[in-house]
Amino acid sequence: MNRAEQSTLLSKGSIEVEGRVHGSSNQALLVTVTLDGVSGQACYKAEAGERALWDFPDGLWKREVAAYELDCLLDTDLVPTTVGRDDAPFGCGSLQWWVNDNLEDHYFTLRERPEFHRWFADLAAFDVVANNADRKAGHVVFDGTRCWAIDNGLCFHEEDKLRTVIWEYAGLAVAPHLIERLDAFAKGDGGALVEWLSPHELALAQMRAHGLVESSSYPSPEEDRDWPPYPWPLI
Repeated sequence: MNRAEQSTLLSKGSIEVEGRVHGSSNQALLVTVTLDGVSGQACYKAEAGERALWDFPDGLWKREVAAYELDCLLDTDLVPTTVGRDDAPFGCGSLQWWVNDNLEDHYFTLRERPEFHRWFADLAAFDVVANNADRKAGHVVFDGTRCWAIDNGLCFHEEDKLRTVIWEYAGLAVAPHLIERLDAFAKGDGGALVEWLSPHELALAQMRAHGLVESSSYPSPEEDRDWPPYPWPLI
């Protein structure tokens, strides 16, 4: 099923809750979505099940959708298809296409594989632009063929909160193909992101993209910040 078909199914299909996702800090639910006899599974994150955070407003599911829309704008193919629904069983929330991973691999087990180096380089830049405050190694999953970036709810804060395990690219040059896409986003209108981010959040994301274009290199961790540049736990 291609991305467009996944999006249609997730946006319009009926939703049946199968159970809670083990180990999720918020109420992440595995659901089956069905439309015209076609079914697929998704991860449903309802606002009603979110744990309140001191530094992020309620509605983290909107940032999950925004992360997917940023991925589309940058054409980086990192995030599983994600949509917002206001008619889901427990109220408004996000539906993200379910990735059947092997439950063993994560960033630290995959980062040395040459076939994934470009993908991880794209992800490192994506997280800078999204200001991802929680890129744990376990937020990279492997479906047996390729990697996916999940759990993107702690993104797009107005303060600099980049926390990631992917610092191997610090100081290295950003690839030309990515520079071109970042520049287009920085100078563009934001596309569907205007539906999910405040104007200020969107402007800051575009400023971060512009910063990557101007420097042409990945940033290094800032050890003197009020919070560490790494998430905890690391996995």
